[in-house]
This record gives sequence, structure tokens and C-alpha cells, in this order.
Amino acid sequence: MMDILTDKAQMKLFALNSNHDIAEKIAQAAGVSLGKLSSRQFSDGEIQVNIEESVRGFDVFIIQSTSFPVNNHLMELLIMVDACNRASANSVNVVMPYFGYARQDRTAAPREPITAKLVANMLVKAGVDRVLTLDLHAVQVQGFFDIPVDNLYTVPLFAKHYCEKGLSGEDVVVVSPKNSGVKRARSLAEHLDAPIAIIDYAQDDTHRNEGYIIGDVAGKKAILIDDILNTGRTFAEASKIVEREGATEIYAVSSHGLFVEGAAEKLDNSPIKEILVTDSVATKEKTPKNVQYITASGLIGDAIVRIHKRKPVSPLFAYNKKK
Repeated sequence: MMDILTDKAQMKLFALNSNHDIAEKIAQAAGVSLGKLSSRQFSDGEIQVNIEESVRGFDVFIIQSTSFPVNNHLMELLIMVDACNRASANSVNVVMPYFGYARQDRTAAPREPITAKLVANMLVKAGVDRVLTLDLHAVQVQGFFDIPVDNLYTVPLFAKHYCEKGLSGEDVVVVSPKNSGVKRARSLAEHLDAPIAIIDYAQDDTHRNEGYIIGDVAGKKAILIDDILNTGRTFAEASKIVEREGATEIYAVSSHGLFVEGAAEKLDNSPIKEILVTDSVATKEKTPKNVQYITASGLIGDAIVRIHKRKPVSPLFAYNKKK
């Protein structure tokens, strides 16, 4: 059972505009009410934030996913951090269920920026003391910060869901739809006591129809896993390859469901039976008919309480089947 905050005197929790639903659930899980603030955008696009209660001497936790519109949400967050520091908060902790720009973590081609590092620099310079995030696209992004970064994992949540559905054991195979996601697939497979398979490509992953499978999916229930579901193309094409190779049922799971325009149509036309995502991102776009959401609010709320109480966060990284 997760910790509930009993000493609320020195901690305040605020939600910005990216995802109010998960913020309210996180507050409920942590046992605190969301603080009062107003955030508005002027006609020229400028953002104004006003904290409507005192934060002097408090540990402040700001909940904000930097999802679409990414730049607006990032700028709103930076402004809120500045406001908290100018109002003499004891510490400013940013809770980012989804960390935008994390995919730009290296120079993949000549003259490209490393934007994840730039965002890290901006947050630190603004005055953030700690970052709490969920399933970073690349774990090395933690090293871009000169402050503590707690990266929570979604795999234990997914493992619990699939074990309760009876999807575990040798008749299940966890499939990485590209070779860069092998570690994530292996982690889920270990929880489910299942083997893994990998989809590789004859040239590169832009030629999706030329994919082939390393491993055995024939006669098995396949679970495709990735961290970000954006256009839906990766899952849609991978599911066709897995079906072609003899999988009996196909499931897909992703930490962050961005669902940009057109993703729902691609996925609805695929052989995927169920798509599972967390509620880290609030999207206004159409979602697939077979999507299911699993909340990460309990996990994040527990982590916030542990951070405030100076307790370890590491117990949240594992899924114990005996619970």
C-alpha cells in the first residue's frame, strides 16, 4: 500500500495546463489538495502565471507534461518555476509525467542540436531543484541534469495489468518493434516469464514493410512494447509483421500515448486487439477504438510523498507478483 502524506504543512502541489486529469489523481493519491493558481495566455501568445496562495518556505511540486503544444507547456512551466523561486519556496520540484524533447538526446546527424540537454539546462537555470518523470525515452537524459532526477518505470504497471489478464508464460511473447527497444521488451518479458522477439529491418526502420522477426511468435500471443506512441506507424506495421509470422493475438503497450492526427486510423486498421497506454498525456486528438488507459497517478503520487519525506524511491521500480 502506498504512503499517504500526513505532514502536509510544508508541501504544496500545483497543476499547470497540460494534464489536469492526472494532476487531480496524483493529488488524491498523495493525500493533498492542488494549490490555487491562474495561468492565462495573452493575445500575442505571452503566458502569465499567478500563484494565488503563499509558497514561502514550502516544498513545491509542479505537475506539467511537456506534450502538445510542447513549447507552450514548457514555457508555462519555466515561468511557474521562476514565480515559485521569487516567492521564496523552500524547494521547487517539477513532476513531468511526459518529458518532451527527450528523443533529441544525441547528435544523430551533422549539425543537429541535443535539445534534451538544452531543456535540462533551461530547467536548472530557471531554479528547479529536482525532476520527477515517467519512463524517459532515453535514460541517459538523467545525466544531462546537475540536479537529482527520478525516472519512474511504467513496466511494473503493465506487468500487473497483463498478469491479471492471464497474459504470461510461454504462450506469450513480448516483441520489440525495433531493435532500440530490446531492453524495455526484456524488462516486461521478465515480469511475465515470457520470451522476447525483435523486429529488425533489412535496411533501416523507415522501410517498415521489409521487417523480419528475430525470435518465435508463431502460435503465441504477442505484446508489442514501445515508450512513445506518436503516429501509430511503428505499432501498425509491426503488428502486420507479427500477424504474418503466425501470432494468434496481438496486443500493444506504450508509456505515452501522444496519438497525433491520423494515428487512430492507422491503429484501427491494424490487427491489434488492445492498445494500453498510461494517462501521462492528455490528447485532444481522436484515439483508437481499442485503447485502454492505465493511470500512473498512484505511482507518481507515491514518489512525491517519498521525496518529500526523504524516503527512497527505488522500491517503486519493481513489480511484486505476490502482492
